[in-house]
Formats: sequence, C-alpha cells, structure tokens
Amino acid sequence: MDYVKFGNTGMDVSQICLGAMSFGEVTPGFLDWVLPEDESRKIIKRSLDLGVNFFDTANIYSAGTSEEILGRALKDYANRDEIVIATKAYFGLNFGNKAPNSSGLSRKAIMSQIDGSLKRLGTDYVDLYITHRWDYHTPIEETMEALHDIVKAGKARYIGASAMYAWQFQKALHVAEKNGWTRFVSMQNHMNLIYREEEREMMPLCKEEKIAVTPYSPLASGRLTRDLSVTTKRLETDKTARAKYDSMAEQDSAIITRLAEISDNRGIPRAQLALAWLLQKDQVVAPIVGASKVAHLESAVEATSVKLTADEIAYLEEPYVPHHVVGAL
Repeated sequence: MDYVKFGNTGMDVSQICLGAMSFGEVTPGFLDWVLPEDESRKIIKRSLDLGVNFFDTANIYSAGTSEEILGRALKDYANRDEIVIATKAYFGLNFGNKAPNSSGLSRKAIMSQIDGSLKRLGTDYVDLYITHRWDYHTPIEETMEALHDIVKAGKARYIGASAMYAWQFQKALHVAEKNGWTRFVSMQNHMNLIYREEEREMMPLCKEEKIAVTPYSPLASGRLTRDLSVTTKRLETDKTARAKYDSMAEQDSAIITRLAEISDNRGIPRAQLALAWLLQKDQVVAPIVGASKVAHLESAVEATSVKLTADEIAYLEEPYVPHHVVGAL
C-alpha cells in the first residue's frame, strides 16, 4: 500500500479509504443490507493487514452502530496514532428524526454531535470531522466557527466537507480564511465513471485550493462491477442508490459496456478499473470504498497498482452525457 499526503496537510493516508456504511445494525427504512459486527470486524482487520489506515463513517450510519463497531475493532486491532478516522455531522442520529436541534450544523448541533461520535467511536478525537451536507438554515459563519472551536479543543485534527455546490464550498473557505478559522482540507463528493458532474466546477476548485478529494460511491453502488442484468439485494432495496442512478441507466449503459470490454481484454476486474480511473484524477487522494466481503476489499486495494492508458481513459469517458446533479442538496 502506498501512502500519500492528505491534500495540503502533513497527514499520510492510504490510497484506499474503507467506508463503514455497510457495518452496523439494520435500520428500518434506511439500510437493511448492512453487516453484523462479527462480519464487519473481519473486513476491518483485513483492511489493516493490507495497509489501509484511513476509515470513514458517520453518525447516521445504522443509527450510530457503525461508529461503535468501527471504534471497537480499531481499538482491538490498530495503533490509534497510525490510523486516520473520519466521521460526519449534519444528519441526526436517527434517520428521519425531525425533533428540534436533532440535526443540522448549528453550533448547538455540532457540539452535541461530535461528543456523541467520540463516545461511540471510543476515542478522544477524530482525525477528520466532515460536514455531511450544506445547512441552508444556519449561517456558514456559525458553522465554521464551531468547527474551528472543535479543532482547537482537540476533538478533531482536521475538518472536511461533503456533498455541496462549488460556490458553497468556496464561500465556506472564504469565511474561514477571512476570520482566521480552520479551513476545510478535504471534499468528499459524489464521483464515478457514470457520474462526473463534479468535474465541471468542484474538481477545478479543489485543485486550485489544494483540497484532498475522497469520492464516495466510486463504484456507483455496484453498478460498475457487474452486468446490468445482474441484481443484488442492495440493488433491489437501496432506495438512495436507485434515486441516484436509475433515471440515467440507459445512457450509462454505454460506459458500463466499455468498462466490461476493457476488463475482458486486460483480465482485470471492472471494480479495479473503475477505481484506477478515479485515482488518476487530479486531487483524488483516496476513494471511499465500501465492502460487504473481504474479497471486495482485497480487489479494491489491488486497484492502486492498476494504470489505465490515455486511450483507455478517453474510451471510457467519451460516451458520458450530462446528468442531473445528485449529492449536493
């Protein structure tokens, strides 16, 4: 495993980040395809053996049980000083909870959410604290100052953002710089071979500002790993993924077909090629890879040594057509 600097910081991270959304207890109406703790621990342990040192979760994943499972496993298997843990704030602990102050990025919510995450993770600090969405109901100044105070209190080493428009991200960076507050160092955005809208504005902004990019859904919830005719439990039940991709499935089929063609020609799994495509993009540091089987993780790690030719990249990218924006809310 190779390690790279995390954007414009001195922190070293593996080129694959293990996403923990697939770990936890089943949450009715949200995720019903997650893995129980014993199976989750096998994947976490194997990731460490393979050199992965970067782990991503969120308070909302399986109502906090993802954080609990990840925290216990890392405490048992890893040296805390050598690993990088990221978690997120914005959504309430329970999906769909509309109670006052249960979600969002107000000072009150952020201070409460970080303490809850630290308790569930069983650690005194997280290395990266990420705003999961843009909060349209809280002044960005309030959010950035609260995040700055969390860093100064030692509860987070760095802060990052996820799923927003480029103008929003630039505004947050400007507000922090103007006031001498901690700046975002990373962007976790929605990006893969069949969803490339981030390349229009967000990716150039991140390059200019030396922001680490950690794309989520790098395999389009499995759509870049198999034939379109093959179905899975997640494919059938993951409403969020279906909302992202079903409407453009016909247009995306040309890219998936070309990916399968290169996979057959080179004898390399489609998932590895899709990840290799992401890794050659400027500012992409580590895709967030979810795994429901150890083999999925092992394949993802092997992708770091796969190199696509310029002709292959052009062939894969040529059929892309504009998509409706998905992710930035």
